[in-house]
Formats: sequence, C-alpha cells, structure tokens
Amino acid sequence: MQAFQEAPKISLPTIASSSVLVELSIGQWEGRIKDKKASAAVTENNNADKGTATVTKKLLAHCVELEAIGKFTSKARKAHSEMTMPWSDLGQRLLATAMHDKYHHTMTGLQAEFYTLRDEFLGVYNWRMAAVQAKLGGLYVEADYPSVEDLSHRFRFNIDYLTINPESKDHRIELGEEALSIVMDSNRTYYQRQFEGAMNNVWKRTHKALTNMSEKLTVNGAGVTHNRHGSPLFRDSLVDNLIEMVDMLELCNVSGDSQMAAMRLQLDEALHGVTADGLRTSPSLRAETKTAVDEALANLPTLDIF
Repeated sequence: MQAFQEAPKISLPTIASSSVLVELSIGQWEGRIKDKKASAAVTENNNADKGTATVTKKLLAHCVELEAIGKFTSKARKAHSEMTMPWSDLGQRLLATAMHDKYHHTMTGLQAEFYTLRDEFLGVYNWRMAAVQAKLGGLYVEADYPSVEDLSHRFRFNIDYLTINPESKDHRIELGEEALSIVMDSNRTYYQRQFEGAMNNVWKRTHKALTNMSEKLTVNGAGVTHNRHGSPLFRDSLVDNLIEMVDMLELCNVSGDSQMAAMRLQLDEALHGVTADGLRTSPSLRAETKTAVDEALANLPTLDIF
C-alpha cells in the first residue's frame, strides 16, 4: 500500500445526503452560589481590597444524587463526541448518516437515564436541603434554594438534528446576482473547510489509536505494563478501541474517500484474529501486530494536527 503524502481533498456533492449536524445540549443545577456577604467578610477580615476574594457556597455538599448527574453528564458528552466529528464552535457536530441509528439509539437511551437520575435527585432534594443546614451554619440561606418544581426545569438533555445544504439559495435573501454569487461562493467555501476539518478529525483519532497500540506493543517500552509474573499486560480495550476505530473509518467516510476506505481495509486485515489474550501470550503475534500497526501509521495522511 502506497503511503499517503497529504490529506485527501473533500468534494461537496455528497454532504447533504451522507451527513447531518447534531447538537447536544445538557444542563443541570450545579448547587453552587456566590455569597456576597461572606465574600465581603473574608476580604474585610484579611485587610484585603474589596472584590479580591469570592466565596462560593456548595448548597448541597456531598450530595451523591447530584454528583451522580454530573458524572453521568460527562459520560453522555463523551459518547456524543466519540460518535460525531467537530463542525463549528457553536456546539454543532457532524454525524454520518450511516452512524445515525446507533447514535440516536445510544443518545436517547442516555437521555432517558439522565431524567431518571434527575427525578431520583428531586425525590431526596428537600431531605438533603434540611440535612445540609447544620453543615453550612451561618452560611445557610433558605432563599438560595429553589423549589422542587423550579429545580426540575433546570435540567435539560436536548438532541437536535439539522440538515446540511451548501448549495441552498434562501429565497428570503434579497441580493443582486453578483452579490448573491459572492455569498454562495463563501457558503461553499465554509462547508468545504468545515467538512475537511471533520474528516481530518477522523484521521487524528486513527493516528492516536494506532500510536497508542504501537507504544503498548513496543518490547520493553515505557508504555508496556507487566503483571506480577513479568508477562506483558494488555487490556481488552487496547484491541477493542482500535477495532471501534476501524468501524468509524467506514461509518464516518461520508465522502467515499478512497484513502480512508483503503486504510480501513488495511487495519481490518492487520487486526484479523488479534485478541488481547493472544498479545499477552504470543511474542510473535505482538511483533507481527506491531509491524502491521507501524505500517498503517506510515500510510496515514500527513496532517498538521498530528
């Protein structure tokens, strides 16, 4: 397989039919509030200038139900990022239509779980609020705590899909022919740039997964962990993560890029029959797999993001 010298150029015609934009918006009540009175007292007691210190109160310190929502939110955002590609700074990400069913099934499941966790928290909220009063002492202010009804509206888990059409001519745009041509050229350039960035992100993920595998397979390398018997320790996730990346190369290849398709085939062949257990017990399999992984690394497009 010939090494790629540069990242492939992306053509626009298939964007509208092969991908959509998706925006995930998750919000929750943080249970924190700035206490102006306590902040003023801290600065005064320390002979500091006004405004140099801020006291932030944890309204429900050590509330396991609220902490569980925070941890779950991070899990949901991670799942969202892993199944999509970056698009804009506004929070929208690119989702390949081939990945839509998996994404929607996964994210709506997480959405339902999020609201279950919210309801569990709301169920103990009043009890938690009463219990924390003694812990806060003079910092406790009842007005800091919203009602259960108000609180329920401070949690959200929204999934919004948007279509892509770089050739759209909105009839509401009242421009002359020359001005409209400039706008349309800019529109196509924008989509081209955003789409190329999304595809480069897939290559970047591939590079990271391959580099991690190569380092772990390096004989006596710094990345190799050994068990108490001195044998190399390879977690199942080492192979599983790379196999998932191979699937991503297929599902996220929304432009039908031949280089990405070729890389997927190369990795599919390189990982055929490779298991974490086999890597633990077979030095020859480790050597063969490392050679194959390093060859794949050498064949990746040259990108500035690496």
